[in-house]
Amino acid sequence: MTQRPTNWAGNVRFAASRLLRPASLGELQSQVAGSRRCRALGSGHSFSMIADTGGELISVAGLPPVADIDSAARKVRAAAGLRYAELAGRLHRAGFALANLASLPHISVAGACATGTHGSGDRNACLAAAVSGLELVTASGDLVSLSREADPAGFGGAVVGLGALGVVTAVTLDLVPAFQVSQRVYDGLPAEALLTRSAEVLGSGYSVSAFIRWGRERTCQVWVKQVAGPFPDDLLGSLGARPAGGPRHPVPGMPPENCTPQLGVAGPWHERLPHFRPGFTPSAGEELQSEYLVPRHKAAEALRAVSEVSEVIAPVLQVCEIRTVAADDLWLSMASARDSLAIHFTWAFDQDAVSRALVVIERALAPLRARPHWGKLFMTRPEDLARLYPRMAGFAALAGRLDPAGKFRNDFVAPLLEAAA
Repeated sequence: MTQRPTNWAGNVRFAASRLLRPASLGELQSQVAGSRRCRALGSGHSFSMIADTGGELISVAGLPPVADIDSAARKVRAAAGLRYAELAGRLHRAGFALANLASLPHISVAGACATGTHGSGDRNACLAAAVSGLELVTASGDLVSLSREADPAGFGGAVVGLGALGVVTAVTLDLVPAFQVSQRVYDGLPAEALLTRSAEVLGSGYSVSAFIRWGRERTCQVWVKQVAGPFPDDLLGSLGARPAGGPRHPVPGMPPENCTPQLGVAGPWHERLPHFRPGFTPSAGEELQSEYLVPRHKAAEALRAVSEVSEVIAPVLQVCEIRTVAADDLWLSMASARDSLAIHFTWAFDQDAVSRALVVIERALAPLRARPHWGKLFMTRPEDLARLYPRMAGFAALAGRLDPAGKFRNDFVAPLLEAAA
């Protein structure tokens, strides 16, 4: 490897000695078994060091892109390296859907699930909550199958696995019938309305996102994705918002053509639930990202805490997205066992300035037991992270059983597991 690969954003340059791209399951098993230390690499949309390794990176993007749909069971067995945009199109053509999608359809299925990535909606859990089965190659090169049905007590520990258990080759996902979604953007919601009426604003549709810059102009865009029924014009209008007169992009100055159709025009679920279209630049492009999830009943306190440190945030912030996520039973999901409010920051590409802002944000949100997104930037210490997850010790024990020699551990995972032991 003549040049070290980077993640999508370019803020991580992987230390791996080699990047392996197996074309078959057998080749993958041989590579894992023969490696002293390795990590799986998804689409590279993580901003943290979660995929880094001093050994070998293994991409599963070259494995056969299977998507075997079981119509009777309403499930799909999908290759780990498939991106959601690829999988969603196949599902829709077969009359099925996933209950929710993230804002980016560019991300890989296994990578998104392993990091607890989510979309939005009061009743929509993270993407990993749809996983009912996992197939992974363990440190010995063996293929292991895990399922919710076979091990209902322990399966929740493996789904958001942080890459610490093995290389996932396929996931089985729960499906729902295909459905139509309309999307409408509202301009001008006063920040104070979001701070004081967040439950109503964020509960006004199937999937809702509020975008704010925390600067002098204290108004929000609200993106409402609706499955059926009217849009909440009366509610949002009474709070000071108004329907946008044309397409919008959540990041000021970016082209709205990069975004999925708006203006209330109905379309297939996978062409409306993400904010961004798969063939275009996702989000702002040149950026860094962070996100913190707090208990939803603490939403007002969390938003007020962020507002109070806005002078530190605003100079380096491109946009902040506020969403809700439903609770799940996955051990290391950021929404594990609690309905959550997610506060997401898209930053300018300035690592030092972002790090300084994160210290301030984390101090402000610490009393609310904020959990940082595994795939984004954060400063929280491993010992503090371990205390945020009641099942962390159980996860450390699971990792010890599946990977006793620590082949899949790196500088991101190892301190966390050690703190939990």
